[in-house]
Order: sequence, then C-alpha cells, then structure tokens
Amino acid sequence: MPPALADRTAITQACLDVMHESEALFLTTLDEEGAPSTRAVFNLRRQKQFPSLRGLFRAGDADLLVYVSTNTSSLKVQHIRRDPRVALYYCIPRTFHGVMLSGRVAEIDDQAVKDSIWQPGWEIYFPTGRRDPDYTILRLLPTRVRGWLGNQSFDTRLDEVA
Repeated sequence: MPPALADRTAITQACLDVMHESEALFLTTLDEEGAPSTRAVFNLRRQKQFPSLRGLFRAGDADLLVYVSTNTSSLKVQHIRRDPRVALYYCIPRTFHGVMLSGRVAEIDDQAVKDSIWQPGWEIYFPTGRRDPDYTILRLLPTRVRGWLGNQSFDTRLDEVA
C-alpha cells in the first residue's frame, strides 16, 4: 500500500474527506434472489448539506460510522431485514475518488438518535414527523473499506488495520 494510505489513521482520514464531500451516497442491498440492488440515499455526512449533523458523526469518525435515513416501508428495508449485508459507496467523480464501506447494517429504534438526525423539511418523506412509523434510521459500522483516491487504491478489513 502506498505510504500515504499505510495506516488506519491515514485510511480513515482519506475516507472521511470523500464522505464529507460526496454529493450522493449509494446503498447496495441484496434482493430476494441475492442480486445486488443499488439506489441513491442522502449522504448525511455531507457537511455542506447537513451541517447540523457534524457533531453526531464526530464521535464515530474513527469507526467510519454511517447513518442512513429511509422509509420503513421501502424495498431496501425489506432486503436488509432478510440479509443485513450492505455496501455504501461515496464518490467525487471530478477527482476520481471513491470509497466503498461494507458490513452489516442495523435498524435503529432509539428515538433520541432519530430525533438527532431529523432534518427540517423531511415531512415530505415522513408526513407525521420524526415519530412517523415510516421513518427509519439505519446504522453501519463498516468492517471493510475499499477505494480509489487519486492514483492509490486500497482494500482493507478495518479490524486488521493497525
């Protein structure tokens, strides 16, 4: 691995840089036949779009913690309930930087977490607000990270990085 991405700190910071800037986040689940199913979701780590969430994520930066908001009734939640393995992909096309995080995602029922993520205007997705039964938060603590940053690729199991 090139020296710039030789340790966990360097890999984590490189990933966070992409995660903070990427305009979209792509979530891939496994459908009922085991085939990948990919869709775009809000990148809640995008600091320019969601500045109020910086503090929430800061505590999870070292683990590359990701939260995703979605509809409980969505096909992606059905997929996750059957098989929680997912991949999340962040990219910055103009610089050819991309990061894929993978692992097992969990549904979060903690109302305090849901409240801390809630954004003004989300009533268009969840008409009864932050307590809407169709408002779900997913959490991923990735076990693997792969990516391309400039002219360097990396593929690392997070629990194997010193």
